Amino acid sequence: MAKTPGRNDLPAAPNPASPQDIRNVVLVGPGGSGKTALFDALLAARVAGQRAAPTEHVRTTGLTVASFDTGAVTLNLLDTPGYPDFVGDLRAGLRAADAAVFVVSGADDIDRPVSLLWRECSAVGMPRAVVVTHLDQPRADFATTVETCRRTFGDARATHWPVVEDGEVSGIVGLLTGDTTPEHDDARSALIESVIEESEDATLLDRYLEGETLDTEALLTDLRTAIAQGTFFPILPVAPLTGVGVEELLGVIERAFPDPTVHPLPAVTTPVGGSVSGVACDPSQPLVAEVVRTTTDPYVGRLSLVRVFSGTLRVDETVHVSGHLSDFVGHEVAGHPAHDDDERVGPLASPFVDTHRPRGTAIAGDIALVSKLTRAETSDTLSSQDRPAVVAPWVLPEPQLPVAIRAATKSDDDKLGGALQRLVAEDVTMRMEHSSETDQVVLWTMGQAHVDDLIGQLADRYGVTVTAEPYRTALRETFVRRCQVQGRHVKQSGGHGQYAVCSLEIEPLPRGSGFEFVDKVVGGAVPRQFIPSVEKGARMQLEKGLLTGHPVVDVRVTLTDGKAHSVDSSDVAFQTAAALALKEAANESTMALLEPIDRVHITVADDYLGAVMSDLRGRRGQVVGTEPADGMGPDGGWTVVHAEVPQAELSRYPIDLRSVSHGTGSFVREPLRHDLLPADKVKELLKT
Repeated sequence: MAKTPGRNDLPAAPNPASPQDIRNVVLVGPGGSGKTALFDALLAARVAGQRAAPTEHVRTTGLTVASFDTGAVTLNLLDTPGYPDFVGDLRAGLRAADAAVFVVSGADDIDRPVSLLWRECSAVGMPRAVVVTHLDQPRADFATTVETCRRTFGDARATHWPVVEDGEVSGIVGLLTGDTTPEHDDARSALIESVIEESEDATLLDRYLEGETLDTEALLTDLRTAIAQGTFFPILPVAPLTGVGVEELLGVIERAFPDPTVHPLPAVTTPVGGSVSGVACDPSQPLVAEVVRTTTDPYVGRLSLVRVFSGTLRVDETVHVSGHLSDFVGHEVAGHPAHDDDERVGPLASPFVDTHRPRGTAIAGDIALVSKLTRAETSDTLSSQDRPAVVAPWVLPEPQLPVAIRAATKSDDDKLGGALQRLVAEDVTMRMEHSSETDQVVLWTMGQAHVDDLIGQLADRYGVTVTAEPYRTALRETFVRRCQVQGRHVKQSGGHGQYAVCSLEIEPLPRGSGFEFVDKVVGGAVPRQFIPSVEKGARMQLEKGLLTGHPVVDVRVTLTDGKAHSVDSSDVAFQTAAALALKEAANESTMALLEPIDRVHITVADDYLGAVMSDLRGRRGQVVGTEPADGMGPDGGWTVVHAEVPQAELSRYPIDLRSVSHGTGSFVREPLRHDLLPADKVKELLKT
């Protein structure tokens, strides 16, 4: 993208008078389709001095926003990443917008991953226009792409047709308004029939079939209504590098896309789940806004991208900040604790790529940047102090790829904790944990590109260098047969010595039973005050592990006998004796290792079901059932696979699943149980 850092020749920040003057539009599409080039072309068409991108091959990894006047409306344009690892920014862009431009390449197939992106838009009821790019490439075929779009997306029809000369798109023809030729007759007829189907005028079809020439303006009115309602999806050819088709697309955005008063608002409640009245896309109503993205600028500090749904956001006004993400996802989200605070709104700005233009207010329906909201995080709600509210957050993807990181130097280690806390607050698709069992800092991410981006941000933004290391799963040890041992701790070094003897019986318990301690001492062989010491010593040693340093589970320890000394016995001595007894019992014949097993639910296109099942077998997975996937479109073709897979075999599964399923697979998992680690795996572990 053509960057304009520090530009001071931009026009002042847009100042829309009402929500009806605003259009919030997000660009969506697969990587390589030309979204970012189109983003630049739209800016260049309306902002003096803005340059279009020199190439269509630009990869973005984050959400980019530009607010500008088109002459008819204020357009808040959002460019989203096309790579699946950054689906969090895609969903943030969908939350901030009211309509989408879906970009596809006329030279590439519309495959299953592209249809998944379309489903992301459908899930939030997003009105859409389809833009076809790359029509100057040898394999490009606009007519074929239109038919594929119709089969894949539903009621989608070309409203414009490209004029291609010598392999270049030299212009486009409006099928309803332009000078069409006989070669456009079929496409024009198909468009008119689709518009008639969408029209509320029941007489249109009969009049059309009788040969009457329908009024073009009436057809355009019906067409724009259908686009705004999200029941019809226009298809336009655009060449971003030359600007052909850009004006026609801007016309659709200005005249057919809905303003913020038309698009439904997300659900709003009080912080305790009660109802909230008076929430509407009206600047005079109580304030309700949401932080859709959080970043850190090296000069101004924290920046919050805010979509205002109701009321007016003003500089220096004190607002209520509510964050209750865990209430909606059903579990605690690291870095996003529940909170309710009051905070003063810092400077407001209108975003333009990486340049910020000051403004004083942001009305309902608008998007603005707020500086220095130190208590507000991504997905938090800003509302009036006297009417606290919470906006139900958008559906958040669950990160499934773990990567363990370690600071490169002591200096890096000192800065790592603070840097990670900032990244977690900004990125709701990242989760951080510190495993005390494996002594690893683990980042849960969306994929390898996400990992690379996070490590790059640590280095570039915070000056922290980290190295990735293999992720280790937390194993368990257990006893597999009954045994009897004695622990003897006798020392005499002058003065009071140490004396404790305890006889233990150790036996395995069923999986998931945990630890049991039983006292069967008779005759006072071990004084009553020292029996808790034996249990304490046993528990402590089992937590430390016996063979490999992993905690011991599912075992019963019975104290059967022992000896004590009237002077030299003590609490510490009996703790030590119990630990020694357990160590005496531990060997490869009495103990085994347990590995964690996850329950996995995989959604995949039927075309790749066999490959996924075969891959699961190679991971020691057990398929326990399959069923058709719901909510994946009217034509089906998707299956959910339920399986049980060792956790160690899932450490790279997000990457491998994407490969074997050609980008169509996704999965969720949950801890299930621990099972015996196979003997060959145990030998590998003991060698290391």
